[in-house]
Amino acid sequence: MTYCLGMLLDEGLVMIADTRTNAGVDNFSSYRKLHCLIDEPERQLFVAAAGNLSITQTVISLIREGLPADEEEGRIARTLGGAASMFRAAQLVGDALQIANRTVGEALNSLKIAGGASLLLGGRIGSGPPSLFLVYEAGNFIECKSELPFFQIGETKYGRPILDRVIRGHTPIAEAVKIGFLSFDSSMRSNLAVARPLDLMVMRADPSSPIQTRRIESNDAYFNDLSARWSDLLHDATRAIPDPPFLTS
Repeated sequence: MTYCLGMLLDEGLVMIADTRTNAGVDNFSSYRKLHCLIDEPERQLFVAAAGNLSITQTVISLIREGLPADEEEGRIARTLGGAASMFRAAQLVGDALQIANRTVGEALNSLKIAGGASLLLGGRIGSGPPSLFLVYEAGNFIECKSELPFFQIGETKYGRPILDRVIRGHTPIAEAVKIGFLSFDSSMRSNLAVARPLDLMVMRADPSSPIQTRRIESNDAYFNDLSARWSDLLHDATRAIPDPPFLTS
């Protein structure tokens, strides 16, 4: 299992993913889950993947090498470089997931091995604002809108409460990254299937701003300080709230 988060804000796009993979309670390892699919002057696309590792690896390879051509598009392989919009890019990623499900997924199912996967696709094509899509296991997808400016995949439940309480479309990017880290910290506290290193990508709404990427290792000073401060503040807040009056004498 893993945890991936995408937040689409007025100021831009934030994507964070952990790197934990496991094949049993005593077999943990790390593998990058946030991938840059294409980085060109007019298009920058990133994907975060959660689920069966062989399925997600197949999807990433298909997207990078090009999907088989279809009858309408002739013999030219379908690639993200030819996608005219983010919607079309999401269609290609969904098609790649469907192909992986029909090949690798069916082989895994025959062995009674779970083979599901889901993806977050984020980025921009042209000079438009960043977009964020959630691609479901079946290959269908939805686009992130202002009513709920974030998507999660993987181990989502422990990190969601703080996002629901705080993240809004107008949340500044720096604050959103901080809240995103707290969401991951909560997940790591409650589930060994989520762990550092974390990979971070920040894409500003202004196309001229450079994309920022960073890996948060286990010894990252900011993250460790954030985690410790958050624990202390939660303890202080709990003590500051009155006890239930029906239990006091």
